[in-house]
Amino acid sequence: MPDVTADGLRVLFCGINPGLMTAASGHHFARPGNRFWPVLHLSGFTPRLLKPSEQGELPSYGLGITNVVARATARADELTADEYLEGGRLLTAKVQRLRPRWLAVVGVTAYRAAFGDRRAGVGPQERTIGDSRVWVLPNPSGLNAHWTAATMAEEFARLRVAAEG
Repeated sequence: MPDVTADGLRVLFCGINPGLMTAASGHHFARPGNRFWPVLHLSGFTPRLLKPSEQGELPSYGLGITNVVARATARADELTADEYLEGGRLLTAKVQRLRPRWLAVVGVTAYRAAFGDRRAGVGPQERTIGDSRVWVLPNPSGLNAHWTAATMAEEFARLRVAAEG
C-alpha cells in the first residue's frame, strides 16, 4: 500500500494496517463502512468529502496517510505483537524523515502496541518524534461502535485546531 506523504505535512495520519479491500483498491480507508473520509471532512480538515480514490489530494491540504503495519489483513487482530513493534520502529524513522507537525495514529490499541505505551488514551501524547507531536485518534473502522461519526469528528477537529496553531 503506497503512502500518501510529503515533507513537512501538518498531519500525517497513520492507520493500523490495510484491510483487504484497501489493499485490493490501492486506496487508504477504502472499505465503505470506514468513517475516515467522512470524519476528515466533518472535522474541517478537507473542504469537501473526498473519496478514497482522491487520496492524492491530501498533501495539498497539508495531510498524508501511512500505516503502522504494511501487511494487509481482514482484521487488525490478525497482526502480531512483533509486527506492531517493528511497525513502530519503521514509523518513527518515517516521521523523522518527513517531519510532519503532528503524527495522528488512528486507533489507541495500535498506538499502545507499536510504541509500548499501555496507558495511552485518545488525545495528544507526551511522546514526540523529533519535532513531531503525536495525537491518538479513535479508530474510524465501522467496527468501532464506541465512537459515532459525530464524536469522532469532534476529536479530529481538536487535532485540526492544534495543527493550525
